Amino acid sequence: RQMCIRDSRVKRMVHDVLDAYARLDVDAAIKVVRDDDEADKEYQDLIRLLITFMMEDPRRISEVLDVIWAARALERIGDHAKNIGEYVIYLVKGKDIRHLDLDDVEKDILS
Repeated sequence: RQMCIRDSRVKRMVHDVLDAYARLDVDAAIKVVRDDDEADKEYQDLIRLLITFMMEDPRRISEVLDVIWAARALERIGDHAKNIGEYVIYLVKGKDIRHLDLDDVEKDILS
């Protein structure tokens, strides 16, 4: 179930960031950057759950590792979507936000 939630979030992030790029929409790009933080939390929660599952039933370690690798791939796709969002913001506003606090960026860029 959590993989399905993660899958749909990442799919939406990719769709939204490509739309933000096509429209040069800073608001949508910021939303994708913010969504990545939530996606990262979901990934960490899923990994904790899967590790617990492996400890409870060591016979299924191989299967769980496959799920972990798939989750990791989805997490990386989300990171790439975030990076594209950051590039959109740089392209439109000329501001490199990669190492800045997102709340400060929103106040600065959207005002």
